[in-house]
Amino acid sequence: MSVFALKMDIADNRFFNGETSPLFSQKQAQQARQFHQKIAGYQPTPLYALDELAGLFGVKKILVKDESQRFGLNAFKMLGGAYAIAQLLCEKYHINIADFSFEKIKTTISEKMTFATTTDGNHGRGVAWAAKQLGQNAVVYMPKGSAQERVDAILKLGAECIVTDMNYDDTVRLTMKNAQQNGWEVVQDTAWEGYTTIPTWIMQGYATLADEAVEQMNAMGVKPTHVLLQAGVGAMAGGVLGYLVDVYGPRNLHSVIVEPELADCVYRSGVKGEIVNVGGDMATIMAGLACGEPNPLGWEILRNCATQFISCQDAVAALGMRVLGNPLGNDHRVVSGESGAVGLGVLAAVHHHPQRDALMKKLGLDKDSVVLAISTEGDTDVKHYREVVWEGKHGIPG
Repeated sequence: MSVFALKMDIADNRFFNGETSPLFSQKQAQQARQFHQKIAGYQPTPLYALDELAGLFGVKKILVKDESQRFGLNAFKMLGGAYAIAQLLCEKYHINIADFSFEKIKTTISEKMTFATTTDGNHGRGVAWAAKQLGQNAVVYMPKGSAQERVDAILKLGAECIVTDMNYDDTVRLTMKNAQQNGWEVVQDTAWEGYTTIPTWIMQGYATLADEAVEQMNAMGVKPTHVLLQAGVGAMAGGVLGYLVDVYGPRNLHSVIVEPELADCVYRSGVKGEIVNVGGDMATIMAGLACGEPNPLGWEILRNCATQFISCQDAVAALGMRVLGNPLGNDHRVVSGESGAVGLGVLAAVHHHPQRDALMKKLGLDKDSVVLAISTEGDTDVKHYREVVWEGKHGIPG
């Protein structure tokens, strides 16, 4: 087996206090899941046990939640966007979320609404999908460098899609300005002063995947000792971690938050203990994580309950894509995109590292560890997926 060193900066969370949040709890997650269960085509995404890989890496179990199989959208993000839009409409039309149905709302809405958002691809696709289900309009803004395939996926759902010449965070500001001028409803997965309700709903919607995973792990008779969660603004990581620590207790779960080094705002915030923003182009292959300003709602949970933060080079995600796509023995193949594979990529990079034993110890990994990773997307950019998996792009440095 080859030995090589990929760059991974690991920081212990010195500000951990174990304080959980009632906003991101089992109760809230189960309410969101009850909503999702009423959508035609709902089924839990698979949780694969990669037992042969676990044996190779020296842990008891590696579990991968495959979100590429979510409503045919190839990513998890619709869980948040659809739930937030439903909650928004319930509030507007005085409907209980427990009684929500797409058909009922379609006939209730008297005039067409427009939902606006900024996305690196997956969130915007989810918002466009929900708007289409409701017969409403969506306007989706994307940062410069967005893959044409991700743009096309949004356009096919009937939304307007505009690629800007700005980075993600500046595009969010443009979206807000245009929405205000045009009377659109903003459905964004980050929060700021005066805009917290919709991001809270989005984060609660994401926790459906965690509620499914816990149910699936219970059926397997296992509990996770570790969870690897990737962060962009930290909405998914915060929503999922909030739920998991409510289930297992923050001190019983070793949680690791992973980011690309070119957009590591949550990592830097974790080191400092307060929000740190990152600017510039953030030209990482992990497009879904190319965000420079943490969501304050997600950040609070991560600061209180995350065990460690990791900032890593793009080759870690590329390694994860190749390992998941080329399984050992009878392990299940998982088609995982750049942002989806980075958690598993960390495990693989540790295994091949010249300081493997020291890194295993730092991460608290041993033969009794049960590690949960979330593959948040499939091959949402097929061309780039093949360049990485087939052609070796972002390979191991010689």
